[in-house]
Amino acid sequence: MYLSVQLSYYPLTDDYKPPIKDIIQRLEHSGLEVYPNRMSTQLFGEYDHVMQVVSDTMKWSFTHYGKAVFVANFLEGDRRPKPEVKPTSGNP
Repeated sequence: MYLSVQLSYYPLTDDYKPPIKDIIQRLEHSGLEVYPNRMSTQLFGEYDHVMQVVSDTMKWSFTHYGKAVFVANFLEGDRRPKPEVKPTSGNP
């Protein structure tokens, strides 16, 4: 079963950028398909693998950075962004 996740991470520290960058880097090296943006990080992969990566990432974060808030939306299925098809110009 394929799983799509939107994950937001809010470290409870004044210097929040390094923990966020570390979390994204860990996710990118997890074997999942990862799309970070300004508001959240989107994860895509097989259900068991995604859930294990999210669990391990949360545990690692709490161990290394302390208190934080994780907000996640889980959707069964493949919700990866589709590549845009650019219109061609000229006559067919």
